[in-house]
Amino acid sequence: MSGTGAHGWGFTDDRGVELGAPERPARVVAYVRAGAALLDMGVTPVAVYGSGHDGAEADPAKDGGLAAAGVPYLGPGRALDEERLRELRPELVVDVTYDGKSPYALDEELAGGVGVPLAALSVGNDLSLPAIIGRFGELGAALGARDAGPGGGGLAEAEEAVRAAAVAAGAGFGVLALSGGGAEQVYLARPGAWPELARLAGLGVRLIDPGPGPGANWLTTGWERALDLAPALVLYDSRAHATRPEGPERLPAGARLVPWNPEIPPSPAAYARFFRALAEALTAA
Repeated sequence: MSGTGAHGWGFTDDRGVELGAPERPARVVAYVRAGAALLDMGVTPVAVYGSGHDGAEADPAKDGGLAAAGVPYLGPGRALDEERLRELRPELVVDVTYDGKSPYALDEELAGGVGVPLAALSVGNDLSLPAIIGRFGELGAALGARDAGPGGGGLAEAEEAVRAAAVAAGAGFGVLALSGGGAEQVYLARPGAWPELARLAGLGVRLIDPGPGPGANWLTTGWERALDLAPALVLYDSRAHATRPEGPERLPAGARLVPWNPEIPPSPAAYARFFRALAEALTAA
């Protein structure tokens, strides 16, 4: 069920929860990643909140165009109280889910206490990247947005640019995705655990797997492991809490750096921007 009909508005989220309202929700409060995606599609949230990684100020890497659009940032979702949320008069809360069971950044009980439905859409590796973008497009359409299907927003063209650049770079051009965890520690991404990295691999980019060890999404290790893997290009976590990978003790000499937000807004436009930046870096190799 999705959209507005004779019996009001309805949408089924990725937990299988059927949400309903007398009319199409106009006042949306969202997790910053979801809110930035909706904004790209033409739905402007009344406010957004962060995750446990976020502080009192919005992370510029995760903001998208929210600040420029004047959308208030409320701080981490788990720190929100019922009174503050109630003041916003929300008609819908939009979060993400990684396990298909629970919202990621806000306690569901908080939304329930205010009497507002909460939609949680999957961003985990149980769905492909086109499917994730497609689901956000469906929610956007149900909220009155213009069409934002998986191929829109310049994404199809950006993917073709990546495909061509990967061929030009050659099979030996390895790309490593990571998140800096301080001076001694780094988290190396397992490509299959990240929908956008899996998509890039499908387009011909040689994503480097960090190898065996603990961690489903990341291998936690020292920077010397990143050096040993000898990447030609590094996708580095550009979020505020991550350490930037600079210096010969962390990366091979000459390795190219491209910022990567592991919480890219699930909109065609946002992924198109990231894919174009990667294609340009591959072409310059």
